[in-house]
Amino acid sequence: MSAISLRKVEETAPALVSLYKSAGASLEKQGLVDLRAAVYLVVDHSGSMRRYYKDGSVQALADRVLGLSAHLDDDGIVPVVFFSTDIDVVAEIALTDHRGRIERLVAGLGHMGRTNYHVAMDAVLDHYLDSGSKDPALVVFQTDGGPSSRPAAEEYVCRAARLPLFWQFVGFGSPGSRQFDFLRRLDELAVPGRRVVDNAGFFHAGTDPRRMSDAELYDRLLGEFPQWLAAARARGIVRSS
Repeated sequence: MSAISLRKVEETAPALVSLYKSAGASLEKQGLVDLRAAVYLVVDHSGSMRRYYKDGSVQALADRVLGLSAHLDDDGIVPVVFFSTDIDVVAEIALTDHRGRIERLVAGLGHMGRTNYHVAMDAVLDHYLDSGSKDPALVVFQTDGGPSSRPAAEEYVCRAARLPLFWQFVGFGSPGSRQFDFLRRLDELAVPGRRVVDNAGFFHAGTDPRRMSDAELYDRLLGEFPQWLAAARARGIVRSS
């Protein structure tokens, strides 16, 4: 059973009903219908991301993540971390106030800097640990390029492997761009040589992410999550239900 019912979504966020239904279909396909999990969204706010904010791609991703979260977490809220050189802001999107939320948040932010993954990962870890949650977490981490510090980003992924968080990286931009070479390598970091479980995945959403169908996006977001859950449970990282 979903954390938040279809009826409540219809009442509080009618524009997200189709997303909620598509997310439910993907969860059912993966055998995750009764799963409870925290969901985070991390958004790249570096200078090269300007067009993706302007054309609505970031808002569209936020809405889709919120539609997924409604099945997994009963508070109707997704914490959102905007990062560039440092953390630009940690905020929330909610079923009750999702329309235009990204635009309103970004309007209050300053300079769009560089791309430091590790500062965003650190913010997610702090938020999750401070929350006291015992449920696993799915972190949707959007970016349009590689990190300014590759060693720092790799270190954080490896350190976080002992915690119940799965990092699903989503690339905005050309699939052929060498900007994503690091994320391809990160996705293949050795287990158990570098990390105790495979706690990260990566896929491209294309140069116009809004054109990826809801069904495909959800299938890709959840594609590696069940395998990580099984491995994390076997190692005692995630408690067995």
